[in-house]
Amino acid sequence: MQTIKAIVFEPVGCLAEFPAEHFHQIAVLHYGRAAHKPPSKSGSRAYWHLLNLMQEAASTQSSDELEMQAVNAANIYEDVLPALTELKAMGIQLIVATSLSTVATRRFLQKYSLQECFSSVHTRDSSGGIKAAPLKKAIHDDGLSPQNTMFLSDTAEGLRAAQSAGVISILMMNDPDEARRLAMHDGADKPAGGIVSLHELPDFLRLVAAEHDPRSF
Repeated sequence: MQTIKAIVFEPVGCLAEFPAEHFHQIAVLHYGRAAHKPPSKSGSRAYWHLLNLMQEAASTQSSDELEMQAVNAANIYEDVLPALTELKAMGIQLIVATSLSTVATRRFLQKYSLQECFSSVHTRDSSGGIKAAPLKKAIHDDGLSPQNTMFLSDTAEGLRAAQSAGVISILMMNDPDEARRLAMHDGADKPAGGIVSLHELPDFLRLVAAEHDPRSF
């Protein structure tokens, strides 16, 4: 694995646990069916299935109100701020690339005082698309090298987005059963590694860097 210079985060499932119900409501309201059948209790899976519906309909129609409700009901992982602070101190460029709206993303970052952690933010509005589009926009606008850029995801759809953008994917193992299934997958979108907690990221990057240059970090 190449030395990592930048990490791109999707807030849903990687920085916080979002409720599934609001994404199901958006799917029914705008696309006539739930984001997942049967409705998933996982906010991440409901979110990415909603994005699949958007993609199928060639639309990014959503509800700012419901997305804001999802943000307000989200629970940030307790290890986020300490991990981001340590990563930033290591000189890692931290970026948000999300299929959430700009207003919902801004509210999320403000709610948890994370604005100063990230050098740039790319949403479906600013990138003109969903799934891999914000990630590709981040790579282009921030001058990132895909082979030195990591993207975290806890779903198969997220791993496919990373593969489409050519970046290194790391599996957030939030759900043990789902993580086991994705880790054993042998396709091109198989993750390069996995972490249970963001606390593991700094040491993971130090290990990778040491393989290339023992003097790193």
